Amino acid sequence: MDLKATALARPAEADARPAVDGGDAECFHCGLALPAGARYSVRIDGVLRKMCCRGCQAVAESIVAHGLERYYRHRTALPQRGQEAVPAILEQLRLYDSQDVQRSFVREAGDHVREAALILEGITCAACVWLNEQHLSQLPGVLSVDVNYATRRAYVRWDDRRAKLSDILKAVTDIGYTAHPFDTARFDDVQRRERKTALWRLFVAGFGAMQVMMYAYPSYVADGDMSADIEGLMRWASLVLTVPVVLYSAAPFFAGAWRDLRLRRVGMDVPVALGVAVAFLASLWATLRGGGEVYFDSITMFVFLLLGGRFLEMNARAKASRAVDELLKLIPAFAERVPDFPASGATERVAVSMLRPGDHVLVRPGEAIPADGPIAEGVTEVDEALLSGESRPLVRRVGDRLAGGAVNVTSPVVMRVEHIGQDTMLAGIIRLLDRASGEKPALAQLADEVARWFVGALLGVAVLTAVGWWLIDAERALWITVSVLVVSCPCALSLATPAALTAATGALTRLGVVITRGHALETLSRATHVIFDKTGTLTLGRMELIGIETLGAVTSEDALRAACALESGSEHPVARALVAAGGGAAANEFPASEVRNIPGSGVEGILAGRTLRVGTLAFVAELAGALPALKADDGCTLVGLGSQGDWVALFRLRDSVRPGAKSLVASLQSSGRRVELLSGDDAAAAERLAADVGITDVVANATPGQKLAHVRALQESGAVVAMVGDGVNDAPVLAGAAVSVAMGGGTQVAQGTSDVILVSNRLEHLAAAFDTAKMTLRIIRQNLSWAVAYNMVALPLAIGGYVTPWMAGIGMSASSLLVVMNALRLTRQDRRLKREAGPSFLASRASAR
Repeated sequence: MDLKATALARPAEADARPAVDGGDAECFHCGLALPAGARYSVRIDGVLRKMCCRGCQAVAESIVAHGLERYYRHRTALPQRGQEAVPAILEQLRLYDSQDVQRSFVREAGDHVREAALILEGITCAACVWLNEQHLSQLPGVLSVDVNYATRRAYVRWDDRRAKLSDILKAVTDIGYTAHPFDTARFDDVQRRERKTALWRLFVAGFGAMQVMMYAYPSYVADGDMSADIEGLMRWASLVLTVPVVLYSAAPFFAGAWRDLRLRRVGMDVPVALGVAVAFLASLWATLRGGGEVYFDSITMFVFLLLGGRFLEMNARAKASRAVDELLKLIPAFAERVPDFPASGATERVAVSMLRPGDHVLVRPGEAIPADGPIAEGVTEVDEALLSGESRPLVRRVGDRLAGGAVNVTSPVVMRVEHIGQDTMLAGIIRLLDRASGEKPALAQLADEVARWFVGALLGVAVLTAVGWWLIDAERALWITVSVLVVSCPCALSLATPAALTAATGALTRLGVVITRGHALETLSRATHVIFDKTGTLTLGRMELIGIETLGAVTSEDALRAACALESGSEHPVARALVAAGGGAAANEFPASEVRNIPGSGVEGILAGRTLRVGTLAFVAELAGALPALKADDGCTLVGLGSQGDWVALFRLRDSVRPGAKSLVASLQSSGRRVELLSGDDAAAAERLAADVGITDVVANATPGQKLAHVRALQESGAVVAMVGDGVNDAPVLAGAAVSVAMGGGTQVAQGTSDVILVSNRLEHLAAAFDTAKMTLRIIRQNLSWAVAYNMVALPLAIGGYVTPWMAGIGMSASSLLVVMNALRLTRQDRRLKREAGPSFLASRASAR
């Protein structure tokens, strides 16, 4: 039942209900004043609550009908007014059900499963997030809802057989919010409005502070010689100039304090609002009665300094998160489609949202690539710096894949569109970054908890200070109490951890290291064991067949064809090497049936009536029997092929060590971490690679289950394990490790279970991640230490009367700003680490120039 529509369609007789007796004069839902004669009400938690209009009444009834009354108990800010949140024409929402409209922001996440990136307007606090997630989760067909409070972005998954996108958008509207597809332009507009408002508040406070100080200065230097009428005039002028500062510039502090007090908790705005309010009311009373101290200059100066500090903090946080903002703007708005390729090169300019898989697009030099897909014609160099951290343009030829958002550098190319919108690699990176920013690590939660207790203790200290100084020197009691309320800085405690984590995440993103979980950096810094997979991780994963040893009557060619037929559907590096060596046509010439992939072991299937296995020697031996004597081992990877009771052939493959592997291992070992190689390959190949890169601890011939058991055994003994892998075989162990890293070229399954993704595929950047994690924890400790030390020094000085209110404002603002600026040192980590990455990186920069 559509509760909102029902409420809006009620007959006029509904207005004739008697008004609710008693209660506040404000709308319980939106907080606005009740219009004269308003007779709208809703029973919430057994109490009849007044509403200002039909819209708020309908929204509140919808919330109650869905069992979500808890929203009103937990909200910390008021939503939009109901009648403003309802679109004029709800039928317009049906336009979003069009596949053409959805193409730019909806992706297929499975059979009949769709995922959309939305922006929610009207989100003012964590309770709003909770309400939207709970309400949408109850809709039939909605599979999951994840709202990021920091970015106001929501990712919604639904079954398109049971729900429509318009139903989801309307459900958001029903509870008083507005949802629309994510749009970077609109997102930028919201940020510009917030910045503009902050600047206006700062300007009003600064102008008021200057003018009030001009009026206060004569009374300071007059030393009692100023006549009473002139002093009174100065006070009234200061009052007039202070009123807009208190009512407009300081409004965010009062609003925040009011939200906290309504929830019966003390937040960081409570002491600030109390300090400003007490000082202003005392000064107002002194002005009205014509005697006593006034503090207008301290009030205006304090508000100005605090707003200035918060404005600088806002800019610093924006700088720290700029890497994600830059990613959002990479995809161009338009593209040149080649509709008749390859018959004709004629192009037409279309919106990127109109592209479909299978289209061909011309990308000229200097233009951004609009989608993911392979090159169909041409050779060029591509700049993927913002995506992967690789500063050197990379050569791309026909068949090579291009990533949407990268920049074509040298020559025009025609690419075939495969993935668009939310299916692109760039969209996936942004989703993972949103997931990471939405998760709060344990250290940040602890800091928030300490800050809350600190504010409560501060209010108690302020009361004791006021009483004590009233008994000692009543004239000084007020301004000393205000100084105590203002000087201490719980903001620095709460900013210490998130500021550092945001800055580090941004720096690593520019390096091509994507943090996908909130705890990743904290756990990386504490890792005691780093375990590597072999193929595709410490090696390039581009294996080459270097020899075939037949063990039966078949020829090498026939053995290779049989292996190709079995491996044609696998994405494992060994399978790709065998299929490439066989020319890729064997699967069509000799199709295999009943093919079964056994992760970590190999493939089994029926070919020409015979059951064959190809894979590890142990796996094939289960079918073919004991392996006969082999030639002298040369450290290659051995892959067996056999049938029932019969060994057919052995394939020898070799992979190249990934650049930077040896230096990464040495760096980790020098930092005191234990490094191990955990591989499913045979012992000879694993031990040879380990010797090449400097690893002494090797576990070979391990199945996915054995890998997971090995990691769990280490963790049960107290080790903090970081696992690095790339393939689908690594997904279980990646999920089981304390912190996991997936290579950017690995499978989506491995990336989906990892905490960090090495998009650049450069191991020196993984070393940078460990270094940055260590520095991040060091900066967090510095920030927390500074915040604690500052408060321990500043609070006693304020209690002793050595700190005036305006000095307290400077101290509080400077303390918060110092924490953020210290965290911003991490944004320069990528440049420092690039300089230290070694000669190969420096050479690439030189060649790029």
